[in-house]
Amino acid sequence: MATPNTHFGESRIRKIMQEAKNKDIFFIGAGGIMMSSLALLTKRAGYSTIGSDRVRTALTERLESEDIKIFYGHSEENVGNNCGAVIYTVAISSENPEYSLAQRLGIPCISRADYLGYIMTEYKNRIGIAGMHGKSTCTSMCAQIFLDSANRGKTSVPTIVSGAEYAPMGGAYHIGEQEHFIFEACEYMDSFLDFNPNIAILLNAEMEHVDYFKSIEQIQDSFRSYAALAGENGTVIYNVDDKNIQRSVEGLKTELISFGLSEKADFRAVDIHTDTYPMSFDIIFKNQPFANIEIPATGVHNIYNALAAVAAAHCCSVCVDDIKTGLADFKGAKRRMEYKGDILGAKIYDDYGHHPTEVSATLIGVKNAISGRLVCVFQPHTYSRAAALADKFKTAFDSADLVIMSDIYAAREINSYGISSEKIAKLIGDKAIYGGDIDSTADALIQNIRNGDTVVIMGAGDIYKIYGKLGMER
Repeated sequence: MATPNTHFGESRIRKIMQEAKNKDIFFIGAGGIMMSSLALLTKRAGYSTIGSDRVRTALTERLESEDIKIFYGHSEENVGNNCGAVIYTVAISSENPEYSLAQRLGIPCISRADYLGYIMTEYKNRIGIAGMHGKSTCTSMCAQIFLDSANRGKTSVPTIVSGAEYAPMGGAYHIGEQEHFIFEACEYMDSFLDFNPNIAILLNAEMEHVDYFKSIEQIQDSFRSYAALAGENGTVIYNVDDKNIQRSVEGLKTELISFGLSEKADFRAVDIHTDTYPMSFDIIFKNQPFANIEIPATGVHNIYNALAAVAAAHCCSVCVDDIKTGLADFKGAKRRMEYKGDILGAKIYDDYGHHPTEVSATLIGVKNAISGRLVCVFQPHTYSRAAALADKFKTAFDSADLVIMSDIYAAREINSYGISSEKIAKLIGDKAIYGGDIDSTADALIQNIRNGDTVVIMGAGDIYKIYGKLGMER
């Protein structure tokens, strides 16, 4: 069972941190992508920072290189007698020994989202990217634009906290100056309602995280509450082509800037070429020519991500030339169509997509850019999502020529839904193969790929382990 967010808010957390100035700030799960960035920001702010995680990783080693003590394995003994506050992620169990000890001793425990919301208040422009899909990619696009502009001395160096690693940042975060704070705003369990954006980006919204969100109306209300955080003096940048997002921004008392492909959009993409690489399009801003964009990515979904990034940069007075150059330099976030190498003449790509909308958009984009067969290896993520969205998974792979379904990644769940990857494969039809566990899925891929194929291996669980079975680096 997940542990709830705290919702303390800035003033209460500021008081906690003032009282803990000469004590340790302890991070449970410090090696997480976002937690590691918060630990480093805390260290840079002058606090004694320590933490724990299950295993040693590149992220924990990076923290250790910054003189942050990391304990491997979770134990009450890790917390110590000088602990002033504990930062945790809602993914941990309330029975975690470090968390439960802190609760018993009355040590303040602050959820990751609540703490991130406090951290960002020190920055002038707080750009929060929210949406069911594309957050990490859009965050990485913003990162590249602002980093390129800073390298030219046009803007200050941004601070960035993403949900995915991005090579030009050397990881999932980048510590810069205090003018621009670019962050990924996760909607799960309404975590993003603890943030403090003054530029709130809304990419898209639909049914997702069905273990928490029970209706599309609940999702619309959550996104509306997030957008309202920008305040009357802030800006909301929203996808005008997404009906759920449109409903979420109705009546907001803030500056609204829209993006999309329809004529209603303030930032509108026209003359789109997705059958080339890099793909290209023109941007019209309020009915006037703005820029011609070339970006090394595929798919219409990435045009939406780019439009949102362009709008955010424009709001922060980044010049058009720097916007164009930044998108042209875009490298792609880790596990977002990341090229892994060749096997038997087939090109292998790794992708984090796990919702049917993400799967479909990615595969359509790839199919438009290749000439050979498209093979998709897919690991569904959680039984609740697989069961609730089974009908959408049935058509999500329409662009693929062959689909190999690996067993469902359970995460925090047990299978009380009667769903399986074998059943999903049968729904898809004859072009789908049930692969079984990761070892068997790797064998099925080797047996079925051909020279000239493009293979996309997708999923948010532990499907990355397949690369070791294929003799490739993870």
